[in-house]
Amino acid sequence: MIYSLILCTVIYVVTTLVITGMVNYSEFENVTDPLAYVFEKINMKAVGFIVSVSAVVAATSVLLVFQLGQPRIWMSMSRDGLLPKRFSNIHPRYRTPSFATLITGLLVGIPVLVIDDGLVTDLTSIGTLFAFVLVCGGVLILPRRPKEPGKFNLPYVNGKFIVPILVLLAMIGFRERLGTAFSNLGHENYQEILFLLFILLAVWIAVMSFLRNYSLIPVLGMLCCAYLMIEIPAKSWMVFFGWMGVGLLIYFIYGMRHSKLN
Repeated sequence: MIYSLILCTVIYVVTTLVITGMVNYSEFENVTDPLAYVFEKINMKAVGFIVSVSAVVAATSVLLVFQLGQPRIWMSMSRDGLLPKRFSNIHPRYRTPSFATLITGLLVGIPVLVIDDGLVTDLTSIGTLFAFVLVCGGVLILPRRPKEPGKFNLPYVNGKFIVPILVLLAMIGFRERLGTAFSNLGHENYQEILFLLFILLAVWIAVMSFLRNYSLIPVLGMLCCAYLMIEIPAKSWMVFFGWMGVGLLIYFIYGMRHSKLN
């Protein structure tokens, strides 16, 4: 899975760099479908239409998977005491978490009727990418173990020198945007603040990779996903962290008292 993740993110980043070379990146500020937009700008509307249809199909499939997975996550959390017991109820006929599925449908179906469609896709993307960043970061702090036959083992590639070199090259490539970000700091440009935070994260990861010999593969996965996250509008970040705050509030109020680990 991590190989597919890194490959997809690298391809996306490269594609983004190519299309921004065809159309200036400043034109994408209020564009929700940049690939289709680029093809329309260069008079390839048929290709842009195909890209738009593919994006709708892809987004729908992702949301469907989320709708199937979320009730089962809540069911597991309920069994661990992090949510009320009713979330772990299983339907006697369909053998699925019926109450959790119903609540998931209501919490997702009602808001999408009234909020902007671009915000929906942004929240879908930022949630997925944030999970990938946590997974890759978790791999970095796992203790190294000897390879066990028959089990998946992540190959170790020492990023001691590779990661700092890649980060340095990236900063050189983004030198124009870095200058723009610093010049716009006084104008409440949250998007540029996110970009500067990403640069700080990349520099910190590069230093830690040099000091602790971090594995290259999870570092690339984390940085690529983090870069894709900071390209999402700042408004979506605010909603994302607000929703995350609601989840943490539920955890601290209910989960810490009823958890089986307590």
